[in-house]
Amino acid sequence: MLIDCDTCVMQATEACGDCVVTFIHGREPGDAVVIDVEEERVIRRFTHAGLLPDLRHRRAR
Repeated sequence: MLIDCDTCVMQATEACGDCVVTFIHGREPGDAVVIDVEEERVIRRFTHAGLLPDLRHRRAR
């Protein structure tokens, strides 16, 4: 999974502050986050358990 904020329609909105990408990575604007399948499963489990906010990335078409 590749999450690139430059392709997200939510970029520069108030949703960015509560996005899991920001939460897990304290990333700089423009940095992508790349995770493998197992990491994605763990993030989904943490999200369902309420330990992480939902992924708010919405790819621009």
